[in-house]
Amino acid sequence: MKKHSKCCVITGAAGGVGNALVQIFHDAGYCVIATDRVTDPGELSFSHYVQADLGRMVDEDEYAELVLNKIRCLLENKPLKVLVNNAAIQILGGADTLTRMDWRHTLNVNLLAPFFLTQALLSELEAANGCVVNIGSIHARLTKKNFVAYATSKAALAGMTRALAVDLGPRVRINTIEPAAIETKMLKAGFEGNSSLYTQLEQCHPQQQIGHPEDLARLAFSIVEGDIKFLHGACIGLDGGISGRLHDPG
Repeated sequence: MKKHSKCCVITGAAGGVGNALVQIFHDAGYCVIATDRVTDPGELSFSHYVQADLGRMVDEDEYAELVLNKIRCLLENKPLKVLVNNAAIQILGGADTLTRMDWRHTLNVNLLAPFFLTQALLSELEAANGCVVNIGSIHARLTKKNFVAYATSKAALAGMTRALAVDLGPRVRINTIEPAAIETKMLKAGFEGNSSLYTQLEQCHPQQQIGHPEDLARLAFSIVEGDIKFLHGACIGLDGGISGRLHDPG
C-alpha cells in the first residue's frame, strides 16, 4: 500500500486507547489526523495533530467550523476511510449529585460530538467508501452505581449507531465497539495502592484478565480493513466474556 494513501481521523488520541488506535493506523500507512483537547499530546505516531475541544464544538458553531476546516485542509484530497469517535468523559455521580453541567458536558462529548463529526465529514467518508467506528462501553448494557450519566450516554451512542445505519443505508458503514475494562493509565490510577482490588477486577472476567488498548485498536482496524459490507449498525462487545456472567454469592 502506498504510504499515506488514505486518511483516518481519531478523536481522544492522547489517552491510552487513543494512543493504540493512532499507532495501529499509522503503522498500516494511514495519514492519521489525531485530535484531543490537550495542547501537547505527547509522543504519538500521527501525521497531523489538531487540538479540539469537543464540548465547544457542539456548543459553538464558529469554533466547530474552525476545527473542521483544519481537518479538511489536512486531508489534502486523500480519501477519508474512517472516523474513529474515541473521545469520551466519565463524570461519576448519582441521582443526588449529578448537575445540569455534568449531564450537558457528558452528552456533548460522548454522544453529540460523534454525531456532529459524522455529519460534518459525511461527504468525505462517502466519497472514500469509508466508515465510522464509535468507541462505546459495556456500560451501555451493564452498569453499576454512580455511572448514571456515563452509562446513559453510551446507551444513547449504541442507539444512535443503529439508527444512523438505517438512516445512512449503504452510503457509510457505522459500527460501535463496546469494551469492558481496558488497561490504561487512567484505570490503573483508580487502583493505586490497592493492587488486590485490581486483581479481583481481572478475575471477574472469564478471560481472567482485563483488556489491553491494543485489543480494541486491532478490532477497530479489522472493522475498517476487513471491508465486511454487511457489518453495519452493530454494537460489538469486547469484554472478556464478562457480559455473560451472572455474578451472585456462591
